[in-house]
Amino acid sequence: MAITMTETARNHVAGHLANRGKGLGIRVGIKTTGCSGLSYVLEFVDDYEAEDEVFDQGEFKLVIDPKSLTYLDGTEMDFVKEGLNEGFEFNNPNAKNACGCGESFHV
Repeated sequence: MAITMTETARNHVAGHLANRGKGLGIRVGIKTTGCSGLSYVLEFVDDYEAEDEVFDQGEFKLVIDPKSLTYLDGTEMDFVKEGLNEGFEFNNPNAKNACGCGESFHV
């Protein structure tokens, strides 16, 4: 099982961690919410949990709990800027459909 990040996404996260001044990396997870049922959750990681899957991204670690990894396996995480909008984009092969606003997905 694996998740990858584009160089743009890695650079964005590394910059935020540097500005924050601490942290081992970021946690990517899944929570039940939204129009389609599931949404992505991102948070800084200062300590690992025993069951965490850890992916080395060079300057930081990408951390995922086993339950979320089931939904995220094969996903590419990117950071995209379009006009005044910017944010992370998940290219998830497991997602069968997404809501119109793009905030949630269904597998």
